[in-house]
Amino acid sequence: MFDKFMAHPWHGISPGKNIPEVITTFIEMTPHDNVKYEIDKESVFIKVDRPQLYSNVVPALYGFIPQTYCGRHIAQYCMDMSERSNIEGDGDPLDVCIMTERNIVHGNILIHAKPIGGFRMIDNNQADDKIVAIMLGDKVYGEWNDIFEMPESLRERLLHYFLTYKQIPGRNEKAKVEITHVYGREEAHEVIKRSIMDYKELIDLKKSF
Repeated sequence: MFDKFMAHPWHGISPGKNIPEVITTFIEMTPHDNVKYEIDKESVFIKVDRPQLYSNVVPALYGFIPQTYCGRHIAQYCMDMSERSNIEGDGDPLDVCIMTERNIVHGNILIHAKPIGGFRMIDNNQADDKIVAIMLGDKVYGEWNDIFEMPESLRERLLHYFLTYKQIPGRNEKAKVEITHVYGREEAHEVIKRSIMDYKELIDLKKSF
């Protein structure tokens, strides 16, 4: 008999045999979406988190790496590299943007990709890194091996989205979101490794109860 139950996208799917060089990613959003979708951790279904507050939309496929978690190891690395203090992990799987020239119009899918860098984002004193990766086999972007090979205009587009997507129209106060660094492939690998360490600690903690 076939298993009738869908694997949990966060806990039930492997992040990949060759991680961090190649990662398995679960896609929640595409550039065609005008609402923010995210996985519901309890039911496993994709849920609507909120409408996009402005007309800007995520400029790449967006999701997370299964069996990762942003906890104390991610927080400590963020503090070490940014020379900040009192940073915590955001308590979610590690976020990832996937670049591809293909027109993928819906989420709730898996994509294999190679990380090329990332953004060190701090959101209300929480480490909220965004890994940037290229879909394996992509014929346009596939030759990029580091984020600094990407055109600056494309990096700026991604940066602008993450710095503005939580702003609320009609309010003067700005969300306390900043990106302290854009980092390359090797640092992205380190962030991924630490997120796996955090995930293993999270699971071990849950097993102890």
